[in-house]
Amino acid sequence: MNKSKFLIVGLIVLFGCSTGEPLRFDLLISNVNIIDVESGTLLQNQQIGIRGDTIQWIASMKSRQSYEANETIDAQDKYVLPALWDMHVHFRGGESLIDENKNLLPLYTAYGISGVRDAGGDLTPSVLEWKRQITAGNLTGPQIFTSGPKLDGPRATWAGSIPVVTPEDIVSAIDSIESIGADYIKIYDSRISKEAYLGIIKEATRRGITTSGHMPFTVMLEDAIDAGLGSIEHLYYVLKGCSSREAEITQAVINGELGFWSSFEQLMDSYDENIAAATFERLKANNTFVVPTLHIGSILTLMKDQSHENDELLGYIGDGIIQTYAGRVRGALRASESTTARNKRLRGMFRDLVPKLEQAGVLLLAGSDGGASNSYVYPGFSLHKELEEMVATGLSTAAALRTATINGARFMKTDDFTGSITVGKKGDLLLLNHNPLDEIRNTQDVYMMISNGQVLSRPDLDQLKESVRK
Repeated sequence: MNKSKFLIVGLIVLFGCSTGEPLRFDLLISNVNIIDVESGTLLQNQQIGIRGDTIQWIASMKSRQSYEANETIDAQDKYVLPALWDMHVHFRGGESLIDENKNLLPLYTAYGISGVRDAGGDLTPSVLEWKRQITAGNLTGPQIFTSGPKLDGPRATWAGSIPVVTPEDIVSAIDSIESIGADYIKIYDSRISKEAYLGIIKEATRRGITTSGHMPFTVMLEDAIDAGLGSIEHLYYVLKGCSSREAEITQAVINGELGFWSSFEQLMDSYDENIAAATFERLKANNTFVVPTLHIGSILTLMKDQSHENDELLGYIGDGIIQTYAGRVRGALRASESTTARNKRLRGMFRDLVPKLEQAGVLLLAGSDGGASNSYVYPGFSLHKELEEMVATGLSTAAALRTATINGARFMKTDDFTGSITVGKKGDLLLLNHNPLDEIRNTQDVYMMISNGQVLSRPDLDQLKESVRK
């Protein structure tokens, strides 16, 4: 159903009861302040009628429409927005960590997150089964959108990746991704060639499949965008496209004279505002989303300065997953002074990019990058930290909220049904005690969550957290 039909349905529901029969809802939320995430405005003293898991009616408290509701929530002085989505997580670590990954699913719900985008791993059969169970209401957790295994070159960094070299490999890999019912394609850049990378994007685009990925530095950013790349994960690749020397540095990488990390001093030194503006315009024109993942960058960059050994949330993470943190922790702690300085400079440039991208009209997605191997990036909580980081860059609170609500729905092409509070859309809602438009940290002060037609009170959410604790 398209948006115009939703509008018609909404008008009929609001004004079209010629029989005089009362409207009937399973749940009515009254006296609530609605945050319109698309406009960033506040609608005060509203009421929302939900039947099943769908919003059927929205009206001012002054409305004289009669109704009957099986359950009514008085949300006086509360603020409601769509439940949040984390658009970059990972379920991975091998068969020995299947249960530890599964056990963390309720933690997303406990933190007000109703949807996650799994950005590739090695537990695809389990993830697909969890997805089915959650949809059926037999498992507590967020709606999962998954890429299935990553596509990469031979001898890929991450376990479970599908190697792609030849044109035949491209067709076979995409056939495989389609056959398992994955929601999109994730491409990684550890071993993949320029030709295979661009070939995957073009073939997926031809088939109408959304792509997401890192980008090998043998590829020009404009070529990836023009080929149809759906989203860019992390800001390294955007920064590359803002350099006046991108073509020269790309050729040096192709020649084996530079690598990924050794390129960055030159890329940062050659950042050009005019080229950046043209890159942002190209991203916008091609509807290419960008996922900044600022929080994990801060965790890793500041590892020497901030100990996480006593983090309260470590108590929720399985011992096996904690062991996977060791590699990144060692790397961060052993980094030379010059490497640490470079990474801190990169962090600063990434933070500068975020508001510029948003002001240019590029659609941003909030993603935590939480999962095994990504040290101290805790499921659920880290999305809220990502929103804080975004606002700290200069992004407005309204813009930050869009990155975790309507923008995610737009990327997954479900915005006709999710992502904002509109008649006809799914009623996955987050009720907060204070207005997040005033202070983004208020997303953490949850009063109640409504998910799949189920009302979860604050004690219910706390109990979910405790069910995860080791």
